[in-house]
Amino acid sequence: MEKNIALIYGDCASPEIVTQAVRVLDKIAEKHGHTFTYTRAWMGGEAIDKFGDPLPQSELDKCLASDSVLLGAVGGPKWEGMPGDKRPEKGLLRLRAGMGLYSNNRPAKIWPQLADASPLKKEIVDKGIDFIVVRELIGGVYFGEHKTETENGEEKATDVMSYSEHEIERIGRIGFETAMKRRKRLTCVDKANVLDTSRLWRKVMHRLQAEYPDVEYREMFVDNAAMQICKDPSQFDVIVTENMFGDILSDEASEITGSIGMVPSSSLGAGSCGLYEPIHGSAPDIAGQDIVNPIACILSAVMMLRYSFGMAAEADEIEAAVNTVLDKGLRTADIWQPGCEKIGCSAMGDAILAEL
Repeated sequence: MEKNIALIYGDCASPEIVTQAVRVLDKIAEKHGHTFTYTRAWMGGEAIDKFGDPLPQSELDKCLASDSVLLGAVGGPKWEGMPGDKRPEKGLLRLRAGMGLYSNNRPAKIWPQLADASPLKKEIVDKGIDFIVVRELIGGVYFGEHKTETENGEEKATDVMSYSEHEIERIGRIGFETAMKRRKRLTCVDKANVLDTSRLWRKVMHRLQAEYPDVEYREMFVDNAAMQICKDPSQFDVIVTENMFGDILSDEASEITGSIGMVPSSSLGAGSCGLYEPIHGSAPDIAGQDIVNPIACILSAVMMLRYSFGMAAEADEIEAAVNTVLDKGLRTADIWQPGCEKIGCSAMGDAILAEL
C-alpha cells in the first residue's frame, strides 16, 4: 500500500519527536511492504519564520493533498509577542478548519509499567485504563454566538450552545465506528435532563444505534461521567460527547494516565485523511537536548495507521514494541523512576526500532 503523509515538524523540541516517529513508520512500512512518502509542510512558528504566516495556503494545500498529516507541536516563547492572527496556534485552528476536522479523538491508556504515576488508587488502576474520548470539535457553545450587553443597568453575557442533527450524526458515527474497531462499547455523555441539545443528541444517537447492533450502547450524564472516570475508568471503551464536555473530560482522562508524554491524539473529518499529534506542547525548555519523550508522537503515528490507513496489524506491532521497551525499564526523563535506565529521545527511537 502507498500513502503520502504530510509532515509538520513544528517548533522547539517537536522536530526531534517527529523524526523518531518517521523512523518507526519507515521500519513498519519496510516490514510489511508498504511505501510511505512524505511531504514537508510548514505551520506554526516555523511557518511564521519562513513565510510570515502561521499557515500559508500553500502549506494547507499540501496537507489537503495528503493521505494524513503528522504534527509535532507548535508555539514557544519566540512567538509569544505576535498579534493574535499571527500566533503559531492560529495556524493549528486554520488547519483544523481547512481540513474539515470535526472529531477529536484522544485515548486514555495506562501502560502497566507506568501505573505508579497515575494519581488514582492502585486498586482502581489495576482494573485497567484503556478508553478513548471522541469529542465534537467545531460546534456547540465554543462556536455559538457570544455577546455581552448592558441590561437593566448591569452587564449580561450570553453564550449560545447549538447543534443540528447532521453535526451530531457525523460525530456519533465516528464514535460507533471507533467502537467497532475496539471493544464494541460506546457511552454517549450528555446532560439530557437539562439541555435541549443533549436531548437531540440522544434522539440522533438512538437512530444510529440501530445501524450498529454489535455495539453495546449506553448514556450517561456528564457530571456522573466525570466521577466515573476517576472511580472506575475500566468500564469505558469509547466515550462520544459534545465539544465543551469533551474538552473537560479528555483533559481529565489524560491526567489519570500519569504521563502527558505518552498520550497521542487524532482529529478526523468526513474522509479518512486526519491530523495526528501528541497532546503535549513543544517543550521549548528542553529543545535540542535529545531528552524529549517521542512516544506520544510515535503513538500518534500508530493512530494514523489504525484509523486512517486501516493497518491494524502494523499498529499493534508498534504498540507491542513500545510495551516491550517499557518492560525492559528504558525511560526518557519525564517517565523515569528509580531502578530504570534513563535514555534520550533518539535512543528511545532506537530501542523501539530494535523491537520491530
